[in-house]
Amino acid sequence: MSPKNAFYAQSGGVTSVINASACGVIETSRQHKDKIGTVFAGLNGIIGALSEELIDTALESDADIAALKNTPSGAFGSCRFKLKSLEENRREYERLIEVFKAHDIGYFFYNGGGDSADTCFKVSQLSESMGFPVQAIHIPKTVDNDLPITDNCPGFGSVAKYIAISALEASFDVSSMAKTSTKVFILEVMGRHAGWIAAAGGLIEDYGVPVLLLFPEVDFDHDKFIEAVKAKVDTHGYCTIVVSEGARNTDGSFLAEQGTRDAFGHAQLGGVAPVVANMIKDALGYKFHWAVADYLQRSARHIASANDLEQAYALGKAGVEMALAGDNAIMPTIERISDRPYRWQVGSAKLADVANVEKTMPLDFITEDGFGITDKCRDYLYPLIQGEAYPDYDERGMPRYIVLQNQLVDKKLGDFEL
Repeated sequence: MSPKNAFYAQSGGVTSVINASACGVIETSRQHKDKIGTVFAGLNGIIGALSEELIDTALESDADIAALKNTPSGAFGSCRFKLKSLEENRREYERLIEVFKAHDIGYFFYNGGGDSADTCFKVSQLSESMGFPVQAIHIPKTVDNDLPITDNCPGFGSVAKYIAISALEASFDVSSMAKTSTKVFILEVMGRHAGWIAAAGGLIEDYGVPVLLLFPEVDFDHDKFIEAVKAKVDTHGYCTIVVSEGARNTDGSFLAEQGTRDAFGHAQLGGVAPVVANMIKDALGYKFHWAVADYLQRSARHIASANDLEQAYALGKAGVEMALAGDNAIMPTIERISDRPYRWQVGSAKLADVANVEKTMPLDFITEDGFGITDKCRDYLYPLIQGEAYPDYDERGMPRYIVLQNQLVDKKLGDFEL
């Protein structure tokens, strides 16, 4: 009996190390050709499965697959496409099983956040009832660091490193000019419901920078915030503010909500940095500059955390090994053993306990005034940003990133309307 094939897909916002997880999945699968046949990758994520646009990764050389570890973003394409519940739209799940059956796919590796964990879990349930069992393994990924059970999420450590370094460097700039020019710099970072990325900006306080943080977990108090900004500027001559895109008013509304929704049904945010900047200008008259880290923070492979890269690869590898061991509907996790020295191991979690559960910042990670991080948070963050994993550079000074062939296999089924 020939070995079953595997399907791998990338979901949601990509990271600087998600391709390392892809590399871990593909390289490990190639080491077990007696158990796993071809690894197909979805073109543009789960849409690739629904549309039967499957990339044949067997056509990629070992060297090119290895080069994924040094390449940011999603090599096979990702998407923001949330499958509805089984009750609302069973046809999409049945289509997935039909495609898997047509291409003899017995392993499903879905690399993403909470929504993809939910999809992975539902596929594992439905495939059994449809008589074509598929081992569904969720490979964790999210810069927001908001998946439960795992100590941290691949992708977060590198974003945290980028934000901490960028905030520090920009603060040096502001400090240089504060006497006659800019007194406040605002950096907007990702984090809709969880302030993990904003917390990384708090590390610059250890380097003498006056910084204030705005978290989704702490209701925004306008007057208290303005007083804190004034106190920092009065004392230090300038102030840096790192604000999460999900910062909220006391009524629960986002400071920067536009009133529209994205593909996942989440509120579309319009940029909180200029909102905060104008508050400060109106109240205090300070000259300011603001920036939105946006895609820069999650694609910055040139300054990725070595620990983050190692973990991203390890969880891709572990996902395959767990599938080969017969596991199903689970997610490999990171279990922290110690902070000093930093030690960790791979664990696992049931998808039933992961799907649609968000992990926010613990309150004991946030200072009593709501504008900073505690030593406990520092102990958590510093190991995650440690180590540099610089990519190779070419003779012109640019990094050597790989672009795969991404050749599609022939379709066996009819068209499917998304």
